[in-house]
Formats: sequence, C-alpha cells, structure tokens
Amino acid sequence: MKATLTLLSVLLLTSPVLGATEDARPNIVFFLVDDQRNDTLGCAGHPIIQTPTIDRLATEGVRMENAFVTTSICAASRASIFTGLVESTHGYTFRKPPVPERFAHSIYPMLLRRAGYRTGYFGKYGVQMKVDPNEAFDGFASRDRPYLRGGRHIDMINTEQALAFLDDCTPDQPFCLQVSFSSAHAEDRDRTPGRRGHYPVIDPVRQMYTDVDVPRPRLDDPAIFQALPEFLRTSMNRNRFHWRWDTPEKYQKNMRAYFAMISGVDHMIGQVVDRLRQRGFDENTVIIYLGDNGYYMGDRGFAGKWSHFEQSLRVPLIIRDPRASREHTGRVLAPMALNIDVPATILDLAGVPVPKHYQGRSLAAFVRGEQPENWREDFFCEHRMEHRAIPKWEGVRGERYKYARYIGQEPPYEFLHDLRDDPDELKNLAGDAASAEVLEQMRARCDELSRRYTEARGG
Repeated sequence: MKATLTLLSVLLLTSPVLGATEDARPNIVFFLVDDQRNDTLGCAGHPIIQTPTIDRLATEGVRMENAFVTTSICAASRASIFTGLVESTHGYTFRKPPVPERFAHSIYPMLLRRAGYRTGYFGKYGVQMKVDPNEAFDGFASRDRPYLRGGRHIDMINTEQALAFLDDCTPDQPFCLQVSFSSAHAEDRDRTPGRRGHYPVIDPVRQMYTDVDVPRPRLDDPAIFQALPEFLRTSMNRNRFHWRWDTPEKYQKNMRAYFAMISGVDHMIGQVVDRLRQRGFDENTVIIYLGDNGYYMGDRGFAGKWSHFEQSLRVPLIIRDPRASREHTGRVLAPMALNIDVPATILDLAGVPVPKHYQGRSLAAFVRGEQPENWREDFFCEHRMEHRAIPKWEGVRGERYKYARYIGQEPPYEFLHDLRDDPDELKNLAGDAASAEVLEQMRARCDELSRRYTEARGG
C-alpha cells in the first residue's frame, strides 16, 4: 500500500494535472498602430525616429521586413485583421455593410474566448461587424478621434484601460489583449495651427523633435508626380498632400509631430510591457506589433495611403515570443507576411484551430526558426471603397513584379513594375512591348485571385 501511494505521488508530480495544458498557453498582446509604414522605426533603420521599446521587442523577437496589407485603408485592413480574409471576401470598407455574420462569428478574439482566453480590446475599433463586441471581449472600449477628451489624449486613456485589464488578469487563465492606437493618424478635422495641431502628441514626448530638421522625402522630384496619370494626380493622395506637406514650414511642423506620435506609441507600449513584467506575465506573453496600412509622407507628391505603391502597402510587423530559443531571436526575415496572417498566427500560438476559410497563414513557424513549406510568392491586394477621390484598384504583388489595374477607369488603367530593376516603381512597363508576356501572366494571376476571393464571399 505504501509503495502504491509513493508511485501515485510520483505520477502526480511528474504528469500533467487537469488544466495544466490550458494554464501553459501563452498570453498574447497585440499592438495595432494607425498610418505607419514599415521604415518608420529605429530598428528598421530610420535615422530620426526613436522607438527604444519597439526596437527591443524586435531584438527579442523577429521583424518581418516584407510585411504588407492587402487593402491600404484602416476600415478594410482592420476587418481583414479580425477575420483573416481579404476585402473581396469579407466585403467591408467605409460606406459598405458590416462584415457578414458568417465571418464575424469566427473572428480571432471570439474563437479565443470560446477556448477559455480572457480577451480585451481598447482603442480604435474602426470596423462594423454583425456581432456584438461584448460577445468577443471580456473588456471592450472603442475610442477614436478626435484625440482630446476632456483635455486628455485618447491613446493615453486607452493605455490606462489596457493596464487595468492586465491588473485584473490572473495566472490561471490565459489572456489576449489588443491595444489599437489611433496614433499616428492625422487629426484631419484640424488642419490649422493650434495647440495640438494636425498630429496631436502626448505630453511625455512633446518636445522630442522640435529642433530636428527633417529632410524632404527621397521621392520628392516633381517629375515623379507629373508622370502619374491624371486620376492619381487629382486623387485624395494629392488633396491631403496640400493639407500636410506642401510648404517647407508645414512639412517640418507636421513631420516632427508625426515622428513624435510614433515615439508616443513607443512610450505607451513601454508602459504595457512594464506592467506585464510587474505582474510576472512577461515570460509567457507573446507580443505582436503591426501597422494597419502604409503611409505617404510627401513621397511622389502624395499624402495618405490607398494606392498601389510600396509606401502605401508596406507596414511594420514584429513578433516577440519569449519562449523562443535565443538563437532564433533578433532576426530580420524576408518572406512575405500579410495583415491577414496575424489572426491565424494568434490562434496558432494559442493552440486554437485556425478556421479553414481563413486566407492568411500562421507566422509562428518563422518565430521558432522554421521555414514553412510552400510559402507564398505573391499576394492579392486591392482597394474597393466607393469614393470619387480614391480610385478603386486590384492587383498582385509578387517577389519581382507588381501588377495593378485601376478598375474605375475606362478602360482600366494598368501598372506593371519590375521591383528588382526599378524598386522605386518609377517606370510603368504596362505599355512596354518587351514586357508583354509578363503583363499577361500578371493580369491572368490577378483575374484568378480576384475571382477566387470574390467567390469565397458566398451569399
């Protein structure tokens, strides 16, 4: 009897106990930033912007240097991040009906909550779905511009709520927290000089760049703008250029404030990271950092996003998993990663099955130092919002070539860029006889993907 009890004690000490598998699942914190393209971080080599907290996450994790969005506007991109689907499938952007119920009920936080995670969301929501957010989140607050509420910056308020959510978390239940910053989106309703101005900055970083002379963008040649078709020269990209960047004084003022907003995000992320450490969660918490779309900072004579060029589609993406082997951290990875990969990654990390209808793939293998089989060599991208000043388009971005057709024009206006020989996309090869075969291949690929994703929407 004594031997039996001793053996039982050993088994209890060495075998998993009920619930231990769930308890060991990682916590996940997901930071989503508005209007930030891939190169505007210290760890990405930016010569001015200071982002020490985010840089440290990259050092402790991996940075995907070829990360993109499939639609470069916040509404459609955020719907894609929730659903794992491209715009043609989920169907949502501004001025469109909400994400259908059949997709809304399989958004990643809903699946995590069903699997036992405690879920929280604070900040810019920016999407309409046929689901009550309270079904997906244990703690939820949607708060977006205008930035000042009772004299306080909304991103500071959102961060405080995120910290309070963490304070209520316990070690016996895994959690997933998304903090969605409105920064660094411009305050478009305030285009005149004022105390806060076009880019309202949080107080702790207000003076960071006041004495910095910001160089004009590299693609600032007026000839680059003039070479564009008229429908792009008269688009919202140009309209907002005149709001933000068209005089030396306006450019310096707004760029300094824009940089400070990004450093402000870094400061607030630092507060969350500190709280994770204080609560003892940091060694089991995966942190993901992503931008919701790229951004023109005067490049090509543009502001905003929306169109097909690299500045519009590229975003920062960092994944820090403290459980990863040290030999696999601090890496900069080249494979194409997409915003629609993030929900699949979160579910995979949590041990929750990824829905078969998701169109993105988990990036978790890259974090572990593995190379997934048959990784993508191109992706479908688009912008379908109905707006007279934002031309609609669809296209394919491959490793060497990018194809885009602006489908609101008659006939559709095509672009073909050779990203190897012309990485700045200054030459349009769509009318080049020597590129006719490549054009036909890219056009056919766009047809195939556009049809596939539209059909996937169903009824």
